[in-house]
Amino acid sequence: MNLKKNILLSAICILALSQQVFAKDVNVEITVKELELSIDNKGTKQMMWTFGGTIPGPVVRVKEGDVVNFKLINPKSNKQSHSMDFHAAQVDVLDEFGEIKPGKSKKFTFEAKYPGVFMYHCGAPAMSEHIARGMYGVIIVDPKDGYNKNYPKPDREYVIVEGDLFKEGTKAEDITMGNGWQASLINGKVFHYDPVHDENAELSLQSKPGERVRIFFVNANINESVAFHPIAGIWDKVYDNGNPKNVKYGMQTVDVAPAHGMTFDLISPKNRDTNNALVNHRMKRALNGAITILLNHEDYDGKKGKDGKLVLRD
Repeated sequence: MNLKKNILLSAICILALSQQVFAKDVNVEITVKELELSIDNKGTKQMMWTFGGTIPGPVVRVKEGDVVNFKLINPKSNKQSHSMDFHAAQVDVLDEFGEIKPGKSKKFTFEAKYPGVFMYHCGAPAMSEHIARGMYGVIIVDPKDGYNKNYPKPDREYVIVEGDLFKEGTKAEDITMGNGWQASLINGKVFHYDPVHDENAELSLQSKPGERVRIFFVNANINESVAFHPIAGIWDKVYDNGNPKNVKYGMQTVDVAPAHGMTFDLISPKNRDTNNALVNHRMKRALNGAITILLNHEDYDGKKGKDGKLVLRD
């Protein structure tokens, strides 16, 4: 009898060890770049402040429990002080999130304790100006337990970040109050993935009919919420903050607060080619840049939204 118990306990221990997900250290280094970037599909350029030279900055992806060793570099060639605020971190706003002057760098470490999709952004004053000029990005913290019935594995994944575009030269205090607002940016450009409303748009999201497409969405607008809606579709599952425990089903339009993130699953019909427009249903925003086209076609580009290609860039 004791022998049977020992064998059973050993089997349970082996099974537990085989299923255990071990935390790891993840090194992340980002350099601030102040530079002119194209803010629309025609190539119109504007001076922006960025993490790594793109809007949004590089996607950081870790697992729940991982330790992030982060380094921010603010080159001497820049004119502004900058900082990094990871919404996935629990640290000291006056220490780790403190600003650094040009020519300086800063290191800090944090544990990614909660799964989800989080914004990161510059917090140097005026914070509203730094964010509005493009200093934001996404950190995805995958759940340590992996996929399950309520959080199924997607067939395809994309990151979408909506942000503001203000007229060149708008003062920080006006940006804070919303004065000088010009358009909405989707991953750094007006109508970035919308060839329907912009003849210069060359990119669109794509999937095979019937696939589960997962959208990691972050609202980087400084003041306004986003009413995120899939025209000609229904969100199959919505995960508030991207946390698998915060799930809602069959949603039409979901409000995403400024500086908040959510994960959205969309499944298209299997038996035909269809298209969706992923929009901010606040019409002022939608018709000034916040529309993304998702093509669900049999002749889809199989590389898009796969193998870490979450942000489509020109």
